[in-house]
Amino acid sequence: MTKEKLLELLKDMSLEEKIGQLVQLPPELMGDDAMATGPAQSMGITYEQIYECGSTLTVTGAEKLKKIQDKVLSTQPHKIPMLFMADIINGYRTIYPIPLAQGASFDTKLSEECARMAAKESSYDGLHVTFSPMADLVKDSRWGRVMESTGESVFLNSEMGKAMIVGYQGKDMTEEGSMAACVKHFAAYGAPMGGRDYNTVELDERTLKDEYLPAYEAAIKAGVALTMTSFNTINRVPSTANKWLMRDILRDKMGFKGVLISDWGAIGELVNHAVAADKKEAARLALEAGVDIDMCTESYFANTKALIDEGLISEELLDECVLRILELKNDLGLFENPYRFADEAKAKECILSKENRALARKAAGQSMVLLENHKSILPLSEKSGKVAFIGPYVDCKHLYGFWSLWGRDEDTASVRETVDEFIKTGELSEKPSFAQGSNFLKKGEKLVQFGGYADIPENEDEEGMLNEALNLAKEADTVVMLLGEHAFHSGEAGSRTDIRLPKPQRKLLDEVSKVNKNIVTVVFSGRPLDLRDVKKRSKAVLEAWFPGTEGAAALLDVLYGKVNPSGKVPMTFPRNVGQLPMCYNELPTGRPNNGDDTNRAMSRYLDVANTPLYPFGYGLSYTKFDISPVTLSSDTLTKDTSITASVKVTNVGKVTGSEVVQLYIRDKVASVSRPVKEHKGFEKICLKPGEEKTVEFVITEDMLRFTTINNVYESEPGSFDVFVGNSSATDNKAEFILK
Repeated sequence: MTKEKLLELLKDMSLEEKIGQLVQLPPELMGDDAMATGPAQSMGITYEQIYECGSTLTVTGAEKLKKIQDKVLSTQPHKIPMLFMADIINGYRTIYPIPLAQGASFDTKLSEECARMAAKESSYDGLHVTFSPMADLVKDSRWGRVMESTGESVFLNSEMGKAMIVGYQGKDMTEEGSMAACVKHFAAYGAPMGGRDYNTVELDERTLKDEYLPAYEAAIKAGVALTMTSFNTINRVPSTANKWLMRDILRDKMGFKGVLISDWGAIGELVNHAVAADKKEAARLALEAGVDIDMCTESYFANTKALIDEGLISEELLDECVLRILELKNDLGLFENPYRFADEAKAKECILSKENRALARKAAGQSMVLLENHKSILPLSEKSGKVAFIGPYVDCKHLYGFWSLWGRDEDTASVRETVDEFIKTGELSEKPSFAQGSNFLKKGEKLVQFGGYADIPENEDEEGMLNEALNLAKEADTVVMLLGEHAFHSGEAGSRTDIRLPKPQRKLLDEVSKVNKNIVTVVFSGRPLDLRDVKKRSKAVLEAWFPGTEGAAALLDVLYGKVNPSGKVPMTFPRNVGQLPMCYNELPTGRPNNGDDTNRAMSRYLDVANTPLYPFGYGLSYTKFDISPVTLSSDTLTKDTSITASVKVTNVGKVTGSEVVQLYIRDKVASVSRPVKEHKGFEKICLKPGEEKTVEFVITEDMLRFTTINNVYESEPGSFDVFVGNSSATDNKAEFILK
């Protein structure tokens, strides 16, 4: 449909029709018993009005959604199709690793492929929009939603977000198997005070602009179709009512032309923020800020007409929102084909296909991070002798993390089941022994999910489980501990002040370590944990994250050396929770810690080192790489020239492996304090034993820009350090001058 036709349609719509387009209905209103539900009653909506609304979410299934669309088309006066949206965070039915794990892969093409796979599965099953990617920068692993981010690097988040958008949306959104992406949560949702979800955010404007906004802007430049508002405040104004943030920054400065949608209930929550007296005032504030869709409250539905009738807002403001929604539906091709790609046969063929499972397995293997490997205890081989797998994750199938809404245990094999399958297919010759050893949680502990407590099996015979595990450990030559937080420990509303392993698992590891010193610990988690005790009791530590549908197969690939681990931590691992928030690019202090323990007057802790347990970008391999000193093509840079920084990387080990070569830059003196290092580039290379490759990074003046003392985004002349290495802790550097 042409722009002119859309404008004609808009002009012909009634006020009530326009308002309906702004309303997103909760999934419980889309069933046959919709009018009996609490949401229907609280919204004051009639059965007919349900099908005149613009969108709904979290309703799936090609056959079901086509029936809903039929009802919409028979009810809606202008036959405007409904949008079907959902949280497709790390896969639809085939689940690949959580976004934080994808960040650990440092592989943008792989993330793009995974997003494309998810788009095909979900679009064939009737969905149009995914609430992904999450571009929130994260520095505090107390916050459970770090699992949805790709980490603490502005550069990495930007690159990963762009890759996911290309994967979801394709070349354009008429491409078969594509869907619209929605970048979230605008803005700075990843910096809640105390790491507590939905909490306030306190950031100075310079930090907001230089660190937290760039990844969203990268998504917008990549053509993302929607943006979602965040729950938090910015400058003490809730994002959903923040005209400066949404109009001046998002619309005017960043040039976003697409649909702006609130997060669930965020418009109504302006009342709780105490910036609106009631939902009528909340609706006015959100509309003035340019929020197009009200997700699952009655704020717009019940109040927009009165706001216009009373002259509190103009109908032109409403038209502005409605037109953007109509343009999105048009870009998706819904006016020509209201069912779009919904196809039961194609969905059945695509969902959980052999190809999709293979991609999920590859992604999981590439995302795992080898944190420790003393005396090369990994990979497991004949030298490992008798192997015992011990821990709650021996039989757990919930390997796909929080927000994998359509992941199913029956589609996911446990480690024990996968070992049995590997034995059958000949991928393994020696079968290890197994024991659960402990429960996930301490006795009586509950984990809350939305709508009640999570169903986590609990074995009453804790002593019996422990004794069984200890007997196996005594007989084994090597013990693989399968430990970690449960999926419901992290994710939305999964904030924690204790980020160690659950207490029963810490006890299990401690007891096993007393009878066997050859311990490999595999950690499943949605966040960086406090792993001090794990490191102390283990010869090898492998961070597996929540690896997805094929996670167990990928884990065995890594443990037995079929896949050489190449992941790097995308977020700093603290020594303990007291160091949080923590990140690689901290600002220097006037009293830096010089290592003199007799000097109290330094910026340091009395009980723990300033340094992290594992720094951003860190990760080991089954081989070893040598990185040469940094060579610069010139020691002078201008606005019209570039410098090439190069290193030679050599695989000096005995097996083929991949290394992530990382570029960091430091502005040595500036008008405002600048980070000790800023991540500016990476390249992942694969080398055979003895093979050498030159890796080059091109440095240009625009990479050195920041918000200066004059509140202008620009570079300043001076000296800069260039670091190239295999983690943010590298000291391998050279120096140049910007003139």
